[in-house]
Amino acid sequence: MLSNPATKYRAFPTIDLPNRQWPSRSITHAPIWMSSDLRDGNQSLFEPMNAERKMRMFRTLCQVGFKEIEVAFPSASQTDFDFVRTLIEGGHIPDDVTIEVLTQSREHLIRRTIESLKGARRAIVHVYNATAPAFREIVFGMSRDEIKALAVSSVRLIKDLCAQQPQTEWVLQYSPEVFSSTELDFACEVCDAVTAEWGATPDNKVILNLPATVEAATPNVYADQIEWMHTHLARRDSVLISLHPHNDRGTGVAAAELGLMAGGDRVEGCLFGNGERTGNVDIVTLALNMYTQGISPGLDFSDINAVARTVEHCNQLPIHPRHPYVGDLVFTAFSGSHQDAIKKGFAAQQAAGPDALWNVPYMPIDPADVGRSYDSVIRVNSQSGKGGVAYLMEAEFGVVMPRRLQVEFSGEVQNYTDTHGGEMTAQDIWKLFESTYLDAPSASMHYVEHHLFDHVTPGSKNRVQGIRIGVEVNGQPMLLTGEGNGPIDAAVHALQGAGIEVQVRSYEERSTRASAHAGDAQACAFLELVSGAGGTERYGVGMDTNIVTASVKALLSGVNRLGLVAALELEGEAA
Repeated sequence: MLSNPATKYRAFPTIDLPNRQWPSRSITHAPIWMSSDLRDGNQSLFEPMNAERKMRMFRTLCQVGFKEIEVAFPSASQTDFDFVRTLIEGGHIPDDVTIEVLTQSREHLIRRTIESLKGARRAIVHVYNATAPAFREIVFGMSRDEIKALAVSSVRLIKDLCAQQPQTEWVLQYSPEVFSSTELDFACEVCDAVTAEWGATPDNKVILNLPATVEAATPNVYADQIEWMHTHLARRDSVLISLHPHNDRGTGVAAAELGLMAGGDRVEGCLFGNGERTGNVDIVTLALNMYTQGISPGLDFSDINAVARTVEHCNQLPIHPRHPYVGDLVFTAFSGSHQDAIKKGFAAQQAAGPDALWNVPYMPIDPADVGRSYDSVIRVNSQSGKGGVAYLMEAEFGVVMPRRLQVEFSGEVQNYTDTHGGEMTAQDIWKLFESTYLDAPSASMHYVEHHLFDHVTPGSKNRVQGIRIGVEVNGQPMLLTGEGNGPIDAAVHALQGAGIEVQVRSYEERSTRASAHAGDAQACAFLELVSGAGGTERYGVGMDTNIVTASVKALLSGVNRLGLVAALELEGEAA
């Protein structure tokens, strides 16, 4: 039994705001977006991103359309410091993108932070110190005056150091950490002192980040806090109010939406809401919520699968299959009544014409708008059978398929049953899997052999992986050669050299246990591929006792299934 909450917890006090305006307002335009994936999100990971994953995430954020990106906590680690230097010295920052870095209100950390930004075109220095009573009294043992003095002295130091680097356009961001649990009059007092010290003007605005560092109340309370600050701050025309809700109560998105109605100008968060404890606000959900209300979010999620796969790779965290707008199952109906309503909705939508407002039951957004196909919606019966197919493949043959492959293969099973009728046995399912992915009769390209090699790039110490793949194309031998950062990347480049444009969206490898049907235990590779021309997605599967061989076979399997071999110029070197 839970303990009596009335004797253990204090209810959050209501805000005295009798003339609150936000309940009658609507969101009419997108805020300024600031991604914290590389800082707040990264510091919450079990395995923080390495340099390769950091750069991949940064480039993805730029492609999506973020103009402000918090890239590091450079005084916290050499890795973060070096990443900031790499971005600046390597010219990786687009002209319309501003990087942001975080620092605590401590002199040596501030100096190290400003040092990391030397040579930047434009930079946001984000300084913070805790202001809430629990932190003042328990963590730091400081009075209100001491907390305010710390904030002001830190801003003064930043201002002096920035003046020494006039080639950079400097922007100050200040956060009263745990704002949501700080007395409003004190939070306002500290923020006003900070903007006064910096000399904020309408042309030199200070970003005041007002975080729900720990979500402690319902979203309407956070909105009240934001509106109170919005109406009480000095120099309001010289301030941008930034919202940074966390998700401890599971209402981070709602808090951000109400906070925007209450006067917020900017939102900080992570793409899919990862972060400390239960996470930061989920920017994808927040942005697409606006989109479904007819408001352009200013962020491009037209290929949400590509963004999702990148984030999963960089964070080493899976996205929940029921995650709003993005999860593998959000456009899949299992209920018969849902299936019927969706089918009728699609028919009515098609009859209404291409300019009609979207109005399909159970579908708040058109899947095509985020680059998702209609297959998982229309093939609802095959989706209903996905679990059974996946269970038999694992129980009988030891093959544990990725979720999206389960969806794809269940469609093949459905097509087979539609054509042949009757029930498919486990052996029938295996034969279909084999003929679809492992040894397709219609395949134009067949694996023969491969050889790996590597060498050091001239003028550097980087080793390059190379591969030679012997194949038969419509009975003719060919040798494909390529180089990359690993066997799969090299094999992709080998195909590209022969005129086949393909990208690897996801890669998984698993070992299969021995079974009466599938034989001895083998390595099984699953590659989700997308054609460079049409954006069609298909899985390729390869099985072999050697995982590299299995991976190459999976790549060729996917290329065959995408129908790309027809584009191959038979000018390869004879094997």
